[in-house]
Amino acid sequence: MAYGQFAYIYDQLMQDVPYDKWVSFVQATKEQHYKSDSKNFSVVDVGCGTGELAIRFAKEGWEVAGVDLSESMLAMAHEKATNAGVSIPFYEQNMAELEGFQDVDCITIFCDSLNYLESEEDVINTFSSAYKQLREGGLLLFDVHSLYKMTQVFMNNTFTSAEEEVAYIWNSFPGEHPNSVEHELSFFVQEEEADRYTRFDELHFQRTFPVEVYKKWLEDAGFTILSVTGDYSTEYLAGNAERVFFTAKK
Repeated sequence: MAYGQFAYIYDQLMQDVPYDKWVSFVQATKEQHYKSDSKNFSVVDVGCGTGELAIRFAKEGWEVAGVDLSESMLAMAHEKATNAGVSIPFYEQNMAELEGFQDVDCITIFCDSLNYLESEEDVINTFSSAYKQLREGGLLLFDVHSLYKMTQVFMNNTFTSAEEEVAYIWNSFPGEHPNSVEHELSFFVQEEEADRYTRFDELHFQRTFPVEVYKKWLEDAGFTILSVTGDYSTEYLAGNAERVFFTAKK
């Protein structure tokens, strides 16, 4: 899925997203589960968007690459990385067809990027391709929307925001598949040096699966599951967790 015009206001809309919590999750998981003599910890951030997490990973001293399907997102990520003074290569790839990253230490798929895959086959292929790119003992870390969030938070709900520069109306409807939603978003963006707004619309699809299904697909791909936790925790998964975090090892 390409984000289209959404890419250009993405960072403004995501200002309150707790990116540092993802960084802390990776740090804690690395210390707990990853044993390697490698001096440089290599990370491929899949679904990297505009590079917010990739840049933070690079500032930790890790060797980082970013992958996304959206050309416009990647263009913004490259510009931001340059401005931040970090060197990160960015690649336009489908996460279900990762290639060129053999023997990396860690692959991350965060910010519910995996939920944008529409078919079971795409999720299965993503796990398989990630497995092939990791070194022996390497980690796959990802989060997905929980069933609770899909059915109790998103489904048939409307969200709005009326900031001065960007306003939006966000309607979520049941999707075609079980535990899927379609997000209809209408944005109103203030034009520069003009007292008027431009409207554009986006349709986003997301789908999730039960925890046991994800676990089976990971094991079928060859992974050993180290933990399944919730909402950035490395210890437990509460029933009302909105994000489910998986840690798997090759």
